Amino acid sequence: MRTTRTIPARPALIVTLTLTLATAGSLLLAPSAAGADPKPVTREGAALDGRAAQAPASAARRALAAPEGTSAAADTRGYPRRQTLSPDPVNPGDKSLKLGLTPYHGIAPKLNALQRLGDRVSVEVTGRSAGGHRLYLVTVTAPETAREARAQERMRDLIENAPATAAESREIRRDYKTPVFVNSNIHGNEWEGTDAALRIVERLATAKDAVTRDLLAHSRLYFNITANPDGRIAGTRANANGFDLNRDFVTASQPETRVMRRIELDKQPAVLLDLHGYVNGTLIEPTTPPHGENYEYDLFLKNSYANALGMESAVNALGFTPGKDGVEPAQIPFRDQEEGWDDWPPIFTPQYAAFHGTVAAHTVEIPLPVNNEEYEELPVPELRRRSAVNTAVAGAAIRATLDHVREHRAALVADQIEVFRRGAAGAPQVPVSPETVPGVPGIGPEDVYTTTFPRAYVIPPGTSRTQRSAPAAARLVDHLLANDVRVTRATRPFHLAGRTYPEGSYVVDLHQPKRGMANVLLADGRDISDRVSEMYDISGWSLGRLWGATVERVPSGSLRGAPLRPVTEAAPVAHVPAYGDLRLRLTDPREVAALNSLLREGVPVRRAADGSVVVPASARRAARTAARAHDVAFTATRATGTTPLRRVRVAAAVTPGELFALREMGFDVTPVSTAVLNAGFDWSAADVLFVSTGLNRAALSASARTALDTFLDGHGLVGRGATGAALNAAAGRLSVEPVAGDDAANGVVRTVNSGALTRDAAPHGFVYAPLWFTRLGPGVRVEQSYASGNPLVSGHWRPLRDGTGGPAEAAGQASVVSGGRTVLFGTEPLFRDHPKGEFPQVARALFTVAHSGSVEESG
Repeated sequence: MRTTRTIPARPALIVTLTLTLATAGSLLLAPSAAGADPKPVTREGAALDGRAAQAPASAARRALAAPEGTSAAADTRGYPRRQTLSPDPVNPGDKSLKLGLTPYHGIAPKLNALQRLGDRVSVEVTGRSAGGHRLYLVTVTAPETAREARAQERMRDLIENAPATAAESREIRRDYKTPVFVNSNIHGNEWEGTDAALRIVERLATAKDAVTRDLLAHSRLYFNITANPDGRIAGTRANANGFDLNRDFVTASQPETRVMRRIELDKQPAVLLDLHGYVNGTLIEPTTPPHGENYEYDLFLKNSYANALGMESAVNALGFTPGKDGVEPAQIPFRDQEEGWDDWPPIFTPQYAAFHGTVAAHTVEIPLPVNNEEYEELPVPELRRRSAVNTAVAGAAIRATLDHVREHRAALVADQIEVFRRGAAGAPQVPVSPETVPGVPGIGPEDVYTTTFPRAYVIPPGTSRTQRSAPAAARLVDHLLANDVRVTRATRPFHLAGRTYPEGSYVVDLHQPKRGMANVLLADGRDISDRVSEMYDISGWSLGRLWGATVERVPSGSLRGAPLRPVTEAAPVAHVPAYGDLRLRLTDPREVAALNSLLREGVPVRRAADGSVVVPASARRAARTAARAHDVAFTATRATGTTPLRRVRVAAAVTPGELFALREMGFDVTPVSTAVLNAGFDWSAADVLFVSTGLNRAALSASARTALDTFLDGHGLVGRGATGAALNAAAGRLSVEPVAGDDAANGVVRTVNSGALTRDAAPHGFVYAPLWFTRLGPGVRVEQSYASGNPLVSGHWRPLRDGTGGPAEAAGQASVVSGGRTVLFGTEPLFRDHPKGEFPQVARALFTVAHSGSVEESG
């Protein structure tokens, strides 16, 4: 759900638009046994974190038109593809039961029964959730032979890889089966989309009417039955790792997100519904400004608005009324609101899908709340009445979408082809206007968002002196590939736009079908503070600035004749010299994880004066194991190091994203909170306390407060944000005055690194509710500051109503400070497991305050 508010309405206009739709290939998973996980293929020596395993095979790397009878990279078995799912244990605590909805343990039996109804329904297990539950993809289509499935795959590849040819293909216009993706229950406590999808599948499986036969003959319908089974069972928005999956698409840190990404890549849906709750009346995308500047918004708006009109009509036709049922008429924010529910960041399911050719994509918010306090306080009959209404509304949205697809499939497919054609040709974007998107009401200058695509991005190789971090560069390349961005590598030095780049450089040519995906990940983004008064969620996310690698934007030039070869994965970084002691830099979370693995094995490691660590030659075998496992490089050194390091045990009152990032770096972490400390916590199991949320010293019992103070008297404290600063003040640690900016502000900022903890750090950071520190007392050291001028590179950060709290006031002020055994962060270095390049700042802070009497000793 996205929160909305009452704001002035745009003029309404009913209009009919002509659309089109597209299809896709098959999910790239080997057939799995009942209940088994598909097994991804990994390269020999892949990192333990599975970065290669997480990258799906890209359509850009498939054979463009494999002849009949040859083996294709994708799974091109015919349909149906039946399997018998093993049952899940009955769970009487499943939160769906109270609402009269299908519990998770009831889904597998339902899917088995649906497969038995005929030859239209297929079920695949696409992976497992963070909590270990199976994820199910249901495909509904008219039966296909293996030969027909291969033909669909060839056409799907042609659409992406040769869009100019595809636009002229009679075969595609006649035979291509438009792919539609219905995603349900991505927020676990927004349940009803799952039940609506199951009912629609059941009807499609058995209906004999001509309309249904025509739909299934010309479409493949994909239903992700529950995107978040962990949350469905527990009644939580997040998955078992505490992540909001509808914020994870840029980072793809969670297994459920990677499964949805793989579906979008392999099925290439032209239309997508993401079913949510709860906004009354039903909220149907397209959204208010700002609109994502990197996708072809004219095509997106044209198709999404036309389909939204059909959903609105179908929902209102159910006959629910405010007086009788408590249901308000449906609303389309683009038409009915001014701002506050935007589609700017690619973290949401529909916005991410747009970069893979989805030209009609919708978040749909069904109307009546049944979660949170309503779940606890309303009587069961009322909850079930509401759930029945919501299920009907979600079903109406799905049915209207399928009707739209059947009627406009040719236009939908044609517009998907046009998305890819513009990218491959390097064609300019088409700004929205009443002329370019006729019939859509209220288009104005506030809706025009376009960007200037560079000619290319170059990521220097890890062996180059210009590359800040070899592991970061490798991770970034693999992540681009996982998102179906085409990457090449130079086989020898080459010239581009007046510069010479070394052999081994990675090149991302922006003349490619998914140029929008490449640019939205790598570009700086834009400061949109002056365009809208507020944003729904984050406004800046640049991987080019935040993931720790050196990325060079090349505005213009020609790549013709450049010695570039396509790659399917980054070159391995792992290296250990044959002689001498070994040095490991700490510029990337993988290097931190490698260090922690060595410490776990008892290897004697020392901190070096430059912030790196020294491993003795006697531990070369362990270093080789760590290098291969984490894909990091050691270098030879004559340094002996200073402070001996040991494993750091962290007590952490932090967000789920921060907890995930700490564990990703290999720290031993025990979550704590006010409640945990009041219940009695054994502080002997911790070396340092990291606090960013959920710990209020004033709310502790007397005994818990005494225990905390006793621990802090002899141990380290790392604080982040207002909560960390408050504990610092209450404990009397650093003499600083925290100053809070606008708590809705967020984005990518320029920073100046001046201390040991930020040594070798990139000159950019991420903020969310930014904080800075003034009136620094004796012994307080500035580790990092916000840059002068306007430090905001991209995002949304305005001053408060009284004129304070803006980026101009933060400019030049301390963003990270230290002293004694305390470090305070005003930035968000671990936000949602995203700004990878900042992770080592936290790691160095933890090691420093746990090992030394003062932070200054870390130099």
